[in-house]
Amino acid sequence: MKQKEPKNIFIRNAVSPAFIAESIGKHGEKTGIGAHSIFLGQVRADVIDNKTVTGIEYTAYEDMANQQMFLIREDIFEKYPITCMHVYHSLGRVGTGEICLFVFTSSPHRKPAIDACEETVERIKKELPVWGREIFADESYQWKKDN
Repeated sequence: MKQKEPKNIFIRNAVSPAFIAESIGKHGEKTGIGAHSIFLGQVRADVIDNKTVTGIEYTAYEDMANQQMFLIREDIFEKYPITCMHVYHSLGRVGTGEICLFVFTSSPHRKPAIDACEETVERIKKELPVWGREIFADESYQWKKDN
């Protein structure tokens, strides 16, 4: 039996709408699925100290984050009767209005898909070594304080 290994959840820059659509479309053939739950994290144009955020530059301790995501994934599959889960997180610069986090869970029924997706997002925000540096219109920056 093949040993499960952590998958790389990181993609360069923003998660494109085409990538999201393609990911969703691939599940049409899985006829045992009755529900999908999707979370899309989008970069906001917050105003902080009279400066507007124009993007966030994401960095991560990738090996550790992928290993932790593997553990989260295993926990979620043990806790909820889901069929599949996909997680993609941006690295590099993501502009305001663009997607930086895509979490997609599927199951035969809606409640497990929704609950699994919500818990996965919360755990990603709390447990993964991923950091965001908010970039302002004047190209100054600060490390993001909230998740």
